[in-house]
Amino acid sequence: MKLKKQVTVCGGAIFCVAVFSLYLMLDRVQHEPGRRHGGLSFPRNQISVLQNRIEQLEQLLEENHQIISHIKDSVLELTENADTHPGLITFQTNGSWLVPTDNHHTFLSVVPQDCQVAPGNKEQKPDLQMLDVYSALKFDNVDGGAWKQGFDISYDQHEWDKEPLHVFVVPHSHNDPGWIKTFDKYYFDQTQHILNNMLMKLQEDPKRRFIWAEISFFSKWWDNIDTQKRAAVRRLAADGQLEFVTGGWVMTDEANSHYFAMVDQLIEGHQWLAKNIGVIPRSGWAIDPFGHSSTMSYLLKRSNLTSMLIQRVHYSIKKHFAATKSLEFMWRQTWDTDSSTDIFCQLMPFYSYDVPHTCGPDPKICCQFDFRRLPGGRISCPWKVPPKVINDDSVAERANLLLDQYRKKSKLYKSKVVLIPLGDDFRYDKALEWDQQFQNYEKLFNYMNSHPELHVQIQFGTLSEYFDAVYKKNGVSPGSKPPSYPVLSGDFFTYADREDHYWSGYFTSRPFYKNLDRVLESHLRAAEILYSLALNHARRFGVDIKYPVSDYHFLTEARRNVGLFQHHDAITGTSKEVVVVDYGLRLFHSLMNLKRVIINAAHLLVLQNKNDFIYDESSLFLQMDNKRQNHDKLPEKTVIKFESLPRHLVVFNPVEQERLCVISVLTTSPRVKVTLIDGSTLPMQISAVWKAATDMAADTYQVSFVARLPALGLAVFQLSESANTPVNSNTAIYLRNRDVTVSKKEPFSVKILESATDDFFIENQQMQVWFNGVTGLMENIKRKDDQQEQKVRMEFMWYGTRNFKDKSGAYLFLPDGEARAYMSKQTPITRVTEGPLFSEVVTFYRDFQQRICLYNLPGVEGLSLDVSIVVDIHDQVNRELAVRLSTGIESGDMFFTDLNGFQIQTRKFLRKLPLQANFYPMPAMAYIQDNRSRLTVHTAQSLGVSSLHSGQLEIILDRRLMQDDNRGLGQGLKDNKVTCNRFRILLERRTTTSKVQDSRPVSFPSLLSHVTSMLLNHEVLVMPVTPQQQSAPPIRSWRLLSAAIPCDFHLLNIRTLQSEVVSAPGLEAALILHRKGFDCGLEARSLGFNCTTTQGKLSVGSLFQGLDVVNLQPSSLTLLYTAKPVNSSLVFLRPMEIATFRIRMV
Repeated sequence: MKLKKQVTVCGGAIFCVAVFSLYLMLDRVQHEPGRRHGGLSFPRNQISVLQNRIEQLEQLLEENHQIISHIKDSVLELTENADTHPGLITFQTNGSWLVPTDNHHTFLSVVPQDCQVAPGNKEQKPDLQMLDVYSALKFDNVDGGAWKQGFDISYDQHEWDKEPLHVFVVPHSHNDPGWIKTFDKYYFDQTQHILNNMLMKLQEDPKRRFIWAEISFFSKWWDNIDTQKRAAVRRLAADGQLEFVTGGWVMTDEANSHYFAMVDQLIEGHQWLAKNIGVIPRSGWAIDPFGHSSTMSYLLKRSNLTSMLIQRVHYSIKKHFAATKSLEFMWRQTWDTDSSTDIFCQLMPFYSYDVPHTCGPDPKICCQFDFRRLPGGRISCPWKVPPKVINDDSVAERANLLLDQYRKKSKLYKSKVVLIPLGDDFRYDKALEWDQQFQNYEKLFNYMNSHPELHVQIQFGTLSEYFDAVYKKNGVSPGSKPPSYPVLSGDFFTYADREDHYWSGYFTSRPFYKNLDRVLESHLRAAEILYSLALNHARRFGVDIKYPVSDYHFLTEARRNVGLFQHHDAITGTSKEVVVVDYGLRLFHSLMNLKRVIINAAHLLVLQNKNDFIYDESSLFLQMDNKRQNHDKLPEKTVIKFESLPRHLVVFNPVEQERLCVISVLTTSPRVKVTLIDGSTLPMQISAVWKAATDMAADTYQVSFVARLPALGLAVFQLSESANTPVNSNTAIYLRNRDVTVSKKEPFSVKILESATDDFFIENQQMQVWFNGVTGLMENIKRKDDQQEQKVRMEFMWYGTRNFKDKSGAYLFLPDGEARAYMSKQTPITRVTEGPLFSEVVTFYRDFQQRICLYNLPGVEGLSLDVSIVVDIHDQVNRELAVRLSTGIESGDMFFTDLNGFQIQTRKFLRKLPLQANFYPMPAMAYIQDNRSRLTVHTAQSLGVSSLHSGQLEIILDRRLMQDDNRGLGQGLKDNKVTCNRFRILLERRTTTSKVQDSRPVSFPSLLSHVTSMLLNHEVLVMPVTPQQQSAPPIRSWRLLSAAIPCDFHLLNIRTLQSEVVSAPGLEAALILHRKGFDCGLEARSLGFNCTTTQGKLSVGSLFQGLDVVNLQPSSLTLLYTAKPVNSSLVFLRPMEIATFRIRMV
């Protein structure tokens, strides 16, 4: 009773604080009429001022009403918790179990101002909103003549009389770090020769230029050249003859890549350039990714690049932008309210980035100026008119012919400056080509420049030289908005290069490796954070001499392998099979090495006495509880064997919030007790392990227990055998008249239902989930706090491919119509397991098996469905497997998908476009909503998604295609692996305040949705203490954080920076933070941890347990620009902002 009163008093105090805060906030609004709100000043007109105040007060009242409601709920929860008895599991009359709480008081407190990024925020409307552009265009694909996808271009001969045309010809070579050949084979066959020639040929004439993008290749070449050549490279870069564009490790894919990896590969490339060449990239160059994301433009802006260029955009968009002279624009984020994210961008107008499609609108003419195609060479012009060597007799005619194309191209832009790329894939690998291109173009340049009547100034240039000229023509500084240039927001998916050939297939192609990539990213982040903190603790305790020096090498290698896989032919699944194997092996080896880094760091941190740390490479202190046999196999859990001593587990929570979760391990005994170090017993569930649908494993058991893990913390648990541990899970198997044998083992009982077809359900304290008795698939979800049942029917579908002309392949999705229902010759088998900690339904079909698990926990874990779908379609022919969720949500033609796990993009189903055009990438989540509900599917791997009908979400799970789709790969997709696609399905209730949001192009997940995504993508890492180490020095749980991080902050990384002298860890680290934007218009019950927002403020001085941050230096995203160290340890981030700080810990 005493505890109950204390809890009530505490909750009441929180309530009073919230009310008082509301009073102060309203008072401040009343007395500060000139205060800036959301980046916009209040208008001077008094009536408008009054209206704005009233709207603002109404908004704040609504939001505070929600907050107070949440606090009341938390108080009630705490009061209920005070009456429970930990350790007891109550069996309820309805057949379910009630799991006790651990008396850990939790609350959710959101400062209303932190919601301004969601409902009620007033953004500036851009000139071009891509959602509106797509809605307005006809997509009619009219033949444009010489420029097939465009139109005829004409001009007045005297247009340039007063202001000459300024032409920049930019030589480049696009080098794919893997595609038809592996990364290493490309390097040895072609790339090293390109760079060797570059070094020699640029030094022959200071007027020559060359740009380079892929630092992965350049660093490999750098390692193989001598100091004299390195010095020459530095001179060429310093003199502006050689420019590094973008400067990432690769030219990243922008559809499937997660923003963690996009940032990481950008940092890796930029840091390499700064350390080795001493240059800072100024301009972005993305000519080959298959569609473009606004996330990339934001990351480049945060890295202090001033300009960027993109190429692969739908041909109808290019035509429209060309006709309206909108091919150059300021690209702004949809959520930006004050233009702080604007970056100047050029969209290339024509079909491709090769020479025939870059000099002007007529490829037949432009091809004649690709001098590598001179007669006698290995490649020629498809239009049957070859180039001619430029000489005194031909130069006049040739120069005028080429200038005509330059002039026509310039007519598509606002300024009289035109960019002419000169290159293609793996160009300039022969010294002859350098001579052919440069010598012939120099003759053309000399002629044009020496004839003033042509009114043209032409030269070789770099990308940044072109952009600088545009800025100069417009009288603005680099990166600033030129007058009359449009502002654009949105993205450029889904890409089509011709006809109805939409590149939406690669959103799903080779999903096994898309998932492996995300697993590796999560391990890399965990390893970076643990290593950075462990190394500084080792230094503090004077044991850094004993810390394994190889771990930093493993980190560097993993960064580069993750970066390499972000390449636009790697994570996309669009490489040759042998190249896919090479990528897979790189990912696999780095995953194994990162596990060692994590183990070593965890070992040091959990030791009570850090001086006891001993590193033994042959016998690590900890093991991982899962392992992969090879790069193309799913992980398998290791079995914990019991000996005379109890076994210990160290569990790492990589998420920056506390985590109440179920941890499952495999053991050799069902009689197991799990305790904390202090001896407290934890609630458990003992379940059978199944080798197949009806075949129970002998001598292996699943032990599951509830644990509350500290934020970014390491927790220690003890497993010991106990004779009185009950087996407390029930299993029922629906055979549906299948003639199969069910193998049962002691001590489990299994109920066999031979022919039952009645619908059934599983439930927890928050919801009840119903399943179809015939199919074994989900039918609906009923939340306990909502009287209305929500239909959420799950179906599986097949897509075929066309039987004429072009067919689906690695890139393209060209279905033969709408999806057809998955039909199985055999009825499925369904296995239902119910227990105190979780219940699960596993249904087995021929080509897939689906597991839906419902955790019986309060907080985040119990508010969503954990879904795994294991797919094996290796024997199908030209089929794609999809899962469809059909609901009663009245979503109309609107749905929402994320971009790179960073932001949400509003989508609209367009009936004027073919089915395949309405699929979009889903790296992290997609949702549909109406005024009442939102259904979100969170994903642990990037896949293609659409909403083809109101209330539906449809996800492509895997693709098996027997033919090439004529985009250069030369293969189909026939190397399918057994793939486990993992999801979380979250059903949330919306409040009335968010209705106004639905017509806007900006949307945000809820806080609950953000945390759910984090838990899915960053699983706990379970590390049993190695058996022979059981008598090692004492260990304890360890909290990496000494203070809570606000619930809208994400610690993206703590990356130890390389020493200035050698390839070893330096004394500084990069602290990368992301403040997430969230929607307050969704109900947020207690999330199960202490969660507050702080209006973007975070004190980092003593954030890390046992360490002080003594140097805090704000920097650009990739650390190439740094400000002076700040005296305060308080940092401030705006909603959605990613910020990097250079820190030193002692």
